[in-house]
Amino acid sequence: MSLRDFWITYITIFNRECKRVFRIWPQSLLPSVITTILYFLIFGKVVGSRIGEMSEGFTYMQYITPGLIIMSVIINSYSNVVSSFFGIRFSKAIEELLVSPVSNHVIVLGYISGGIFRGFIVGILVSVAAFLLGGFATIHNVALVLAGFIFCGALFSLGGLINAIFSQKFDDTTIFPTFILTPLIYLGGVFYDINNLTGFWHFISACNPLFYIVDFVRFGFLGVSTVNPYFAFAAIILFTFMLYYLSWYLLNKGIRLKA
Repeated sequence: MSLRDFWITYITIFNRECKRVFRIWPQSLLPSVITTILYFLIFGKVVGSRIGEMSEGFTYMQYITPGLIIMSVIINSYSNVVSSFFGIRFSKAIEELLVSPVSNHVIVLGYISGGIFRGFIVGILVSVAAFLLGGFATIHNVALVLAGFIFCGALFSLGGLINAIFSQKFDDTTIFPTFILTPLIYLGGVFYDINNLTGFWHFISACNPLFYIVDFVRFGFLGVSTVNPYFAFAAIILFTFMLYYLSWYLLNKGIRLKA
């Protein structure tokens, strides 16, 4: 497959995914923005007014804002790919891709780019809402925040692709977010500083990979972190490449895809 064909195929898949995001924007963009605004109002304004200051003198709302933003990026990146890819499996359109001379790298890159795009757009919209609601006044390092959006979006887009490959029915696509992703989010330091925990719960939070993602993005926004942010970023990149290889391998072997 020539580089020109590779690029044309990639752009075709990516363009279709982008159009899908905007075509169903009341489902793909609006709900996450509304939900996160409610989080800001309830946890940031109401609960936060009773908690007081967190580490480094930040208000509770400022402290939870980065976690809420990256949470919306994660959920939307995952949801976009798992629903889109399982949709073409369900309609049997996947067979057209599998029999065509299209590189599996193109398929993986095209779909995760669509997930990154949706997650990035939602992340920007939620960030604007957070700024207007007083979630933050300035950003410590814009480059790190954008890198967090892109790589976290890629990581969970790949997770969505893998889940879509193994799912046998639409209900299966909700297993990962319901039983794995949601507990990881709530135990990942989004709403609290893990240094306030002791014993078993501190250990559980420290073993949670989402804690390092949230901590890295919090450093990008506020300039404060619990662990070395560059170690956290390196871990995100490592897991992204591991899931990329797994996704490519599953497509290459046709696991759960070939009749």
